[in-house]
Amino acid sequence: MQHKPIQILIVDDHPMVIEGLKTLLSDDDRVTVKTHFMNGTDTLTFLAKDTVNVVLLDVNLPDINGVEMVSKILNIRANIGIIGLSTYSEPSIINQMIKNGVKGYLLKNATADELVNAISQVHQGHFYFGSEVQKILADSVAQEHNDLPRLTRREKHILTLIADGKTTNTIAEELFISPLTVETHRRNLMQKLEVSNAASLIKVAVEKQLI
Repeated sequence: MQHKPIQILIVDDHPMVIEGLKTLLSDDDRVTVKTHFMNGTDTLTFLAKDTVNVVLLDVNLPDINGVEMVSKILNIRANIGIIGLSTYSEPSIINQMIKNGVKGYLLKNATADELVNAISQVHQGHFYFGSEVQKILADSVAQEHNDLPRLTRREKHILTLIADGKTTNTIAEELFISPLTVETHRRNLMQKLEVSNAASLIKVAVEKQLI
């Protein structure tokens, strides 16, 4: 039995990109480009009355940015699979797109095979991120890890005690050091974590998994 081709909607503000994608996908009978739009407003108007299986969405649109568009599309059609397809390779943008609900992300230099594979995977409810995108995200995580402030063993110990709610005098007694030394460590910790009070110190330390 012949399966119906996966219906695609392309959203990109460059006519040449749209035509290139249509040509790229025209050779594969597993997919069909149902329609395309060059801005977010027309896309949302169309989706309010009609639907597709997968949206290929650029980040840079003239009226609504792609990150916002992800949420807006899913608010109208929760079952649509969205693939970010862009020249943007900044980890922060890719992560925002993922957070808002894209199921895939490819750079525009992706091959036809990779593009069709991504469409197929996303249509089946899976995630798909191009090999270049995976490397960008992995490098970003590694960089974040390298950006963690370097704490001494004593600073880590004091940070844990502060998180436990212990006062300066209690910490001083427990570690056999002066309250002044504890306060010096506390100031150093706040400087390293770029905060101005104990509550923020604990919050940031937890976020960065330092305690």
